[in-house]
Amino acid sequence: MPLSTIGYCSFLRGLSPLLLCLPLCLSFACRNEPAAAPPQTYTLTADSIPVYEGRWTPERAGAYYAEKGWQVGANYNPRNAINQLEMWQAETFSPAMIDEELGWAEAIGMNSMRVYLHNLVWEQDSTGYLQRIGRYLDIADRHGISTTFVLFDAVWDPVASLGRQPNPRPHLHNSGWVQSPTGQQLMNGSHYFPKGKSYVQGILRHFRDDARIFAWDLYNEPDNMNNGKFPNEPRRKTDYTYELLNKTFEWARAINPSQPLTTGPWTGELFSNPADDYELGRFNAFQLANSDLISYHNYGDTAYQRRTIERLAPLGRPLLCTEYLARSYDSDVVNVLPLLHENNVSAYNWGLVSGKTQTAYPWASWDSTFTALPEVWHHEIFWPDGRAYDKAETAVFARLGGEE
Repeated sequence: MPLSTIGYCSFLRGLSPLLLCLPLCLSFACRNEPAAAPPQTYTLTADSIPVYEGRWTPERAGAYYAEKGWQVGANYNPRNAINQLEMWQAETFSPAMIDEELGWAEAIGMNSMRVYLHNLVWEQDSTGYLQRIGRYLDIADRHGISTTFVLFDAVWDPVASLGRQPNPRPHLHNSGWVQSPTGQQLMNGSHYFPKGKSYVQGILRHFRDDARIFAWDLYNEPDNMNNGKFPNEPRRKTDYTYELLNKTFEWARAINPSQPLTTGPWTGELFSNPADDYELGRFNAFQLANSDLISYHNYGDTAYQRRTIERLAPLGRPLLCTEYLARSYDSDVVNVLPLLHENNVSAYNWGLVSGKTQTAYPWASWDSTFTALPEVWHHEIFWPDGRAYDKAETAVFARLGGEE
């Protein structure tokens, strides 16, 4: 249960002491007396931010992270799967291919993967799904690779169904990736919650003490509206996802897994405003206030990464950059990964092997016509046959991964 659905003043008590002091402080309008202005001031736009009971202390989070060590790897989907459904459904689950590809990752020094699950697979066959997840974990563990699982995702197509998945649309980035839950399930509001609770708690209960799992990333980019690409995107989507985000933390905290919970900010003034006075917004504020480890996405260059780290480090919790690598935007391995390593920020680039997701193509492929792979790949590390896209990049992985 939440500690409370709290206003600004009570929210202060839900944050770690370090969050309340220099240099990252939150100012709240309900204070009766003016406070001395800190070097940087961050304000919330939400009227209330729930903080759910059971959040790890900074000390516990720090000790866990120190024990596990720096995590480096990729957001992983096998090359023969267009989306999470094709990865996990029994008919298309491919343990031999997963074994091969994670072998390539191990060879260059990767030790962790971020992997998306999907609620529809659970609703179809929860027992079989748990067995396949366990088999994946067996494979990853043999390669010395931990896993951060993502439970829900608000990005790309809101329409999804079980069964055979569509073929990729030629030359289009992530042409078949689907949201979890679907848009229709989201629009059911609280009527979806029994199914959502069964999924979240069923997965976490089964794996709550599994040391092969590094963390649970509960909801990927819950406030992402996909730039209007999908006409079936629910109206008031962010209201639905904010409510589900809250419930997901409540359900997960009730299970109390031995692995930390997180969900990462990815946009808003936290990242885009060059000034030191900006508004977090309700999603970023909620995510920062409820995560055990602080995760975030950043597809910018080294200066953008450095500024993000400087803004989040004073929270006093380990940091995970759970998405980076957009070569088209100067977010690359050679320059960004050493910066993340230097600051002990665990790092998951988007994409391991170029395949049916076609994320070597840039986001711009949705608005421009491509007829062949671009010379500069947007994401991905390996060709489908295991060759490195850029040997200079794999050398960086090998050097930094070997230092751990």
